[in-house]
Amino acid sequence: MSSVETVSTLERRINASIPQQAIRGEVSARLKRIGRTAKIPGFRPGKIPPKILEQHYGVQAKQEILGDALQRSFDEAAQLNNLKVAGYPQFEIKSNDLDADQIEYSATFEVYPEVAVGDLSGEAVECLVYELTQADVDNTIATLRKQRATFEPVDRAAQADDQVLIDFVGRLNGEIFQGGEAKGYPFVLGAGRMLPEFEAAITGMKVGDIKSFDMTFPSDYHGKDVAGKQVTFTITLHKVEAPKLPEVDARFAESVGVADGDIGKLESEIRSNLQREVARRLKARNKDVAMDLLLKVTKFDLPKALVGWEVQSLMQQTVRDMEARGMKVKGMPALQPELFRERAEKRVRLGLILSHLVQKVELKAKPEQVRALVEDYAQSFDDSEEVVRWHYADAARLNEIESLVLEENVVGWVLGQAKKTDRAASFNELMGT
Repeated sequence: MSSVETVSTLERRINASIPQQAIRGEVSARLKRIGRTAKIPGFRPGKIPPKILEQHYGVQAKQEILGDALQRSFDEAAQLNNLKVAGYPQFEIKSNDLDADQIEYSATFEVYPEVAVGDLSGEAVECLVYELTQADVDNTIATLRKQRATFEPVDRAAQADDQVLIDFVGRLNGEIFQGGEAKGYPFVLGAGRMLPEFEAAITGMKVGDIKSFDMTFPSDYHGKDVAGKQVTFTITLHKVEAPKLPEVDARFAESVGVADGDIGKLESEIRSNLQREVARRLKARNKDVAMDLLLKVTKFDLPKALVGWEVQSLMQQTVRDMEARGMKVKGMPALQPELFRERAEKRVRLGLILSHLVQKVELKAKPEQVRALVEDYAQSFDDSEEVVRWHYADAARLNEIESLVLEENVVGWVLGQAKKTDRAASFNELMGT
């Protein structure tokens, strides 16, 4: 027999007991198996008397058997009471006498919350739309030309897009600060490599000019010694070079990956790539809007265990990302779990909401949807058919695609329920430039 207590909104406690006889029988069987290979001085394996085995391995065997029995008993009680367990239970033995006929215990644990998506019909949601233009294609080609520009010396004042060669010395309270001095330092004005105030001071200078000026570093500047502080820079300009853009010809087309140098094919590929990127960004942005709306209208308590696991997962992923970027993680201060808690809670909540909707509204990924998404992704590669085969050769890869399709289905359902309006985005807004 078992009973269930409600400890809090999601916390439950099962009180139950385990028959001693079942444990004794399993302990005896476990000791026999151990005796086949156990090595005890003075005895051959397989010939060790039961009492000797009991002395050496009895406590260990009983603890293992009791642990297994507790878990089985708990699983049966949870199933009998229709409890959806979230996380692992914490067991507490209530019996003082572990040799009693019945071993009483309690198990405290959390259950999954009841999820009920709120009313979306009265919620307003704004979705972005965008139609690619020829100007977008032309601007992309212009950017590619800038990236492949060569520089030639000019006898004039420095201006935007020029490459300059300078010496500079920066002083804080009269002393050169760390990283505040360089000789023969090249960079392109307007490329964003230097702070705007620094670039503004160089703009208009000519070769041979020397200029001193004060500037204040941003308060969030990575160099903590000078962040938010005013410093004095002295700059000597040695060279000004103007960019020379390549012509849009066969040679240029070849340099950006069009093997036969066909300009028409270059424009066509750029347009196709931009269309895919626009679609991807629109989908990602509108997905965020839909998910935020679901979070807004759906409130419930979260199991601490699930949030804790997600926090650990995010921390581990962060460490892997840092290592992948070449950072030395060993010896660094330990990551603080609280930094990841808010994101973990959001991910757990969304996961539970999506799981609920998939079952209630039947939004599961259909095979034809999965195929379409795989083929769309494969278009970015030279051998698209091989990419499609690669996905279908592994169930894990296909599961990832199915999850994406499921999310798209949920987004479509949410936007269909709410009061949706479309807003035309600008290209720069969409691309974050």
